[in-house]
Amino acid sequence: MQPVTLYGAPHSLYTGKTRAYLRKQGIPYVERAADSRFRAEIVPKIGRGIIPVVELPDGTIVQDTVDILDHFERAGARISAYPPGPRQRILAHVAELYAVVGLTRHAMHYRWSHADRQDRFLQDAFTAGSGADQAAKVMARMQSYLPMLGVTPATVPAIEASYLELLDLLEAHFAQHPYLFGGAPSLGDYGLLGPLFAHLGRDPVPADLMKRRAPKVYRWVERMNAPDPDIPEFGDYAATYLAGDAIPETLEPVYRHMASELFPELADKLAMLRQFVADADPQEGAPVTERPHRRIIGSVATVFRGIAFESGVQPYVLYLWQRVTDAFEQLEPPSAAATREWLDNAGLAPLLDLHRPIRVERNQHLEVWGRKL
Repeated sequence: MQPVTLYGAPHSLYTGKTRAYLRKQGIPYVERAADSRFRAEIVPKIGRGIIPVVELPDGTIVQDTVDILDHFERAGARISAYPPGPRQRILAHVAELYAVVGLTRHAMHYRWSHADRQDRFLQDAFTAGSGADQAAKVMARMQSYLPMLGVTPATVPAIEASYLELLDLLEAHFAQHPYLFGGAPSLGDYGLLGPLFAHLGRDPVPADLMKRRAPKVYRWVERMNAPDPDIPEFGDYAATYLAGDAIPETLEPVYRHMASELFPELADKLAMLRQFVADADPQEGAPVTERPHRRIIGSVATVFRGIAFESGVQPYVLYLWQRVTDAFEQLEPPSAAATREWLDNAGLAPLLDLHRPIRVERNQHLEVWGRKL
């Protein structure tokens, strides 16, 4: 089998998610930096400078981790990242959503708010493959995103308290189970790995925190990056999803934590989006922004753990959110009822009940408006 080419970087959040998947699936790949060929040949094809990008042996380009993983799932994965159980599958999508809406805030805070304590590490990471001058520009741009992600002096104590709470909850779960839903990694595991590896499990300050406070979470990060199940400490634990669509009791508090941080932010962003759609009347198939590298259509006042901040509204979040609802709508009535009951108990029912005014799709590597709802 000819290897695919993965354009990415060791310190890239979404490259980490993609790389782990390729390893687990035994898909041969060669990883390259965003080099001169990437800039000259790949960027014009995808419309913006963004990683990761996978180039298949036949020259086909796939960009965005969701699309990359789905491509290989359709081709026939060795261990499908889609759990067979309906509740497990829906909750995997919820974790995928939370990783972007919630954990990106934690990841960016611990990387950039503590930059002075890990400056040499970050300088080395960003300089490799791009040079010092370009690295400085990229680092400055990354830091400029903090306020729109909700990382402000007022929210920082809440972000750090939230992260410690999440580590403790995941530590309790991974003490009993190798992955979220048993002995095989799901879309949810890959989603969470993005921030929990490249930033929080690799940068010196948060990596040290994870190792000291939550060693079993750090062990899960190692396990996710291994090419095999890597579960020797679990004895005869089967390297499969839990039978009968079982959801471990240790996951219930994890998902309640997710719910508390997905809302009210998602509801507030949805209100802004409804007004945007009413005012702009976007046409089906049109790009969500005039410039592909700009993914935010505006901002909205919201709160994180009761602390006010101004959050950027990115239609891509709807693309992830509708993966939850699309999967739910495909369930048979008994499975739908059981799944809804679990989501309701965890505080996640608004994901199913809040009305979204429009779909977001992806076409030619870019987010575009779908049909109005």
